[in-house]
Amino acid sequence: MGDVVEAVGRRAYGPLLLVIGLFAISPATIVPGLTWLSALLTLLIAVQMLVGMPRPWLPRALLKVELPRQTLGEFLERTRPHAEALERSGWLQTRLPLLSAPPLVNLVALGVIAAALATIPLGLLPLAPLLPGIAVVLVGLGMTARDGLWLLAGGVFFAAAVWVALPLFSRLFS
Repeated sequence: MGDVVEAVGRRAYGPLLLVIGLFAISPATIVPGLTWLSALLTLLIAVQMLVGMPRPWLPRALLKVELPRQTLGEFLERTRPHAEALERSGWLQTRLPLLSAPPLVNLVALGVIAAALATIPLGLLPLAPLLPGIAVVLVGLGMTARDGLWLLAGGVFFAAAVWVALPLFSRLFS
């Protein structure tokens, strides 16, 4: 994992957010605490993106994670046709790349931070963390492809997640 982050550098933020977002909306988050773990990982990545770190810092334990070559190869072979179809369809393309570059990427990072923070109280309600999780997936796609339309779609989900979470925040802190 460390080799991948090192090789990709600043461009690693999109794929990392995409993977964390996919985990956040997966059935695995039914396990108590995993929703909050995904929120904390999202927060960690987004804060680094906000301050403009040249590449994401990850805990040493995550950087040492190794995937067996055969498993990774099989995964890439299974997903390649889907990625190619998505690319050919025009759903993902470089559009409004300004939104994925500094200084506007800082607004994206603030939205991701808001989604991560909204996940904390939403984690108390079944299925509620899906809103910020979907937002993070959309932003991960947008950052990876430098597609501003996906980033804007993620912004809509950020806003919805915050709107749903605000009443919960007020109840928790009143």
